[in-house]
Amino acid sequence: MACAIVPLDEQQVTEPSVVGKDRTLPALHPDRKEERCFVPYKPPPEDGSPAQVEEFLEHAKFITEDLEWLLALPHDKFWCQVVFDETLQKCLDSYLRHASRGLDPAGLPCSPAVAEAQRHIHRAVFMTFLRMATHKESKENFLTPSVFGEIIYENFLFDIPKILDLCVLFGKGNTQLLHKMIENIFTQQPGYYSDLDEAVPSVLQVFDTILDKCGLQCEGAAMEPMKLSANGRPTAMTMSQQDLLDLVLYLCDSTTTIHAFLDIYPPACSTFQSHNFLSRLVSFYESAVPDIEKAVRKRNFTDKSLKEDLWKRMCHSCKRMVEVAHLLLQHSCLQPILEGGDNIQTFAEELLQHFTSFLPEKRFLSDYDEQFPIADDISLLQQALPLIDETRTSYLLQGVQSAWDSVGRRRPRGHTQTHGRPAAQGGAAGGRASPLGLRESGEGWETPRGAEASQYTPHKGNNGAAGSLGAGELESLLSSIRELLPDLGEGFLLACLQEYDYSSELVINNILEDRLAPGLDQLDRAIAPKEELPPVLSERSNVFDDDEFDVFHRDKVDMSRIWKGRRKGESAQEVLGDKQHIDAQRDRYRAYENVVDEVMVEPGAVYTLDGDYDDEYDDTYDVNQVGANDLDGDSLLSRSERIFFFPLTKNQNPNHAPRDQFCQDPALLRERAEARRAAFHQKKGFRPEPAGSVVGKPKGQGQTQETLQDRRKKEASKGRGANHNRRNMADRKRNKGMIPS
Repeated sequence: MACAIVPLDEQQVTEPSVVGKDRTLPALHPDRKEERCFVPYKPPPEDGSPAQVEEFLEHAKFITEDLEWLLALPHDKFWCQVVFDETLQKCLDSYLRHASRGLDPAGLPCSPAVAEAQRHIHRAVFMTFLRMATHKESKENFLTPSVFGEIIYENFLFDIPKILDLCVLFGKGNTQLLHKMIENIFTQQPGYYSDLDEAVPSVLQVFDTILDKCGLQCEGAAMEPMKLSANGRPTAMTMSQQDLLDLVLYLCDSTTTIHAFLDIYPPACSTFQSHNFLSRLVSFYESAVPDIEKAVRKRNFTDKSLKEDLWKRMCHSCKRMVEVAHLLLQHSCLQPILEGGDNIQTFAEELLQHFTSFLPEKRFLSDYDEQFPIADDISLLQQALPLIDETRTSYLLQGVQSAWDSVGRRRPRGHTQTHGRPAAQGGAAGGRASPLGLRESGEGWETPRGAEASQYTPHKGNNGAAGSLGAGELESLLSSIRELLPDLGEGFLLACLQEYDYSSELVINNILEDRLAPGLDQLDRAIAPKEELPPVLSERSNVFDDDEFDVFHRDKVDMSRIWKGRRKGESAQEVLGDKQHIDAQRDRYRAYENVVDEVMVEPGAVYTLDGDYDDEYDDTYDVNQVGANDLDGDSLLSRSERIFFFPLTKNQNPNHAPRDQFCQDPALLRERAEARRAAFHQKKGFRPEPAGSVVGKPKGQGQTQETLQDRRKKEASKGRGANHNRRNMADRKRNKGMIPS
C-alpha cells in the first residue's frame, strides 16, 4: 500500500536530540537550519588596484560557493535555510541593492577575472530567487499554495521593491521566467496586489520630487499658496553640477525600473492606471523633460564625457517613459479591443479619450507618435469598429500633425496616415526604434546598426526631405545641435542632417558616440556651408540649344560626328566625289518628271483631281453657296432627288486653248507692263513731264528759250541731286574765308 504524499508544511521528521533521545519536529523548523554564514555582496573596486581586485575575487568566490551549496540542498533543507537564515536574506538583499543595472556611470574597465566572477554571482542569485518563487518542485516536493504565500509574505522573502529590482537586473533574456515567478507570487499571495496599490503613490512621488528639484510646479500644487522662499529654489540651470547628475541618474533609474516591471508583468498596468498614472506621467514628461534637456545642452561642463553621458541618460529616460505610456494603453485599451468581447466600444472610447488628452502635450505627443504612430492605432479602431466617428479621428490626426509642427520637428519619412497594423503586440519589446535613435545593449543603450540603421538613414541623393524643410525649420535644427555642440561648423552639421534624414537627435547621438558614417567621419568638422552659385546653365539661351551637340541638355552625343581639324581618313577628292546626298534626293524629284497638261473627263464619270491645286474649283463653291437658299422642312429630306452639276474648269473646256506651262518672253512681258502703266496714267489724267535738254546748240549759234529754261532748272535742282548741294556749300566756305577766292 503506497503512502500518501503530503506537502512540506505538513511533514514531520525525527531527529536525534542533544541528550541522545530522538525527537519529532516539523519539516520547517529553525533547529533544522544549517549553521552557515553568508557574506554580503560588495561591488567591484573602482580604482582596480591589484589588492582590492584580489579581495573582491575572494569575496565573490565565497558568495558563489555558498549559493551553489544552498541550491544543492534538498527541498526541506532549502526552505529551512531560506526561512530561518537571516544572513542569506542580507546577502541576497545586498546584491539587489549594489549590483550594476547597466546604466550606472562607467568606471575603469574590469579585468576578465572580475567579469567572470560577476557572471557567476549573477546566475547564482537569480537561480536562488527562482527556486524561492516556486512552491512545487515535483510531485513529492511541494508546499501548500496558501502556506507558500504566507511564508514568502510574512518572512519578507519577496516584496514590491525586490520584485522591481529583480525585473531590472534579470529581465533581459529571462522575461518568461520572471513573468512566471511574479505571476505565481501574486497568485498565491493576493496581498501583494494591495502592496502594489500602496506603492504606486510612492512611484508618483518620484515625479513630484524631480519637478520640485527643478523648481517646477507639481501637479495639484496650483491650489496651494506659493511659499515666500519658492522663488529662491534652484532650477535645472542653476543647481550644482553634482545635483544635476544625481537628478538625471535618479530619473533614469526610476523610469527604467517602472518600464521593466510593466513590460514583464502587464497585469500590473491596471493597478497603475487606477491611480491616474498615465496622465501624471504625460504631464511630468511635458514639464520636466524640456527643462532638463535644456540644462544639459546649455550648461558648461568641465568634463565633456560627463555631458555626453547625461545626454544619453536623458534620451534613455525619454524612451522608457514613452514605452511605459504605450504599455499602459496597450494592456488597458488596445489588447481588449483585439481580443473582442462585449465592451469593445467602452475600450475604444477610453483610448480616444487618452489620445485627446495628449493633444495639449505637444512634446510628448510628437515623441510618442514617432515611436508608436497614433495613425496605426486609429486604423486598428476603424477595423474593429467601422462606425467610429471619422470627424473625431480626423481631429486627432490633425492634432498630431500640429504637435509635430509646434515642436519644430519633421515627421519621419516612413510615417503615413494609412498604416495598417494588424495587432499591437510585443509592447515595448517589439523592437521599434526610439524617437532618439537608441536601443538597449549590454551597456544600457546603443544606436542602431546594420539593417536597423536603414530605417533612419536615407538613400543618398534623395533631396525630398530637404525640399520639404523651410529655412526656419532648418535653422531650428542647426540651433538645437549647436546648443549642445557649439564647436562644429554649419557645413558639417548640414551634411550630417542630410545623411540622417534631418533628425537632429540621431545626429547628436552619432556624433557623441563617434559612430558617424564613413563619409561624414572624414569631413572637416569646422567647415562652413558652401555658397550656391546661380544656375547659369539653366538660365542661358542660345541658338544651338537642344541640338544634337548640346552637351548641357543631352547625356549622350554622337562623338563620331565630332572631330578636330581635317577629318582623318578622307581626302578632298573623296569629299567632292561623295554623291550620296544626290542619290538621296533622286526619288524625291522623280515625282515631278511627268507633266499633265490636260485631262479629259468622260460625261457622267466621277473624277477626283490629284494634280496641282486649282483655285477655280474652290472659287466655284465660294461664290455659289450650295444649299444656303434651300427651303427648310421636308426639302432637306428630299435632297437626294435634286440633280447635282459638277462645274467645269478651264482645263475641262474642249474649246479652251492649252495652258502654257513654260516661261514667257521677258521683252513681251515688259511691253505688256508698259501698256498697262500707260492705260493707268491715262485713266487718272496724269501727263508726264516733257523731257528737257540742257545740251542745246553748239556754242556761238545761240540757244533756244527751252534750253535756257532747262539749264536754270538743272542749276537750281543740283542741291537735291547727286552732288548733294555741293555748290551752295562751296559758296558758304568761300564767304567765310576758308577757301581763297
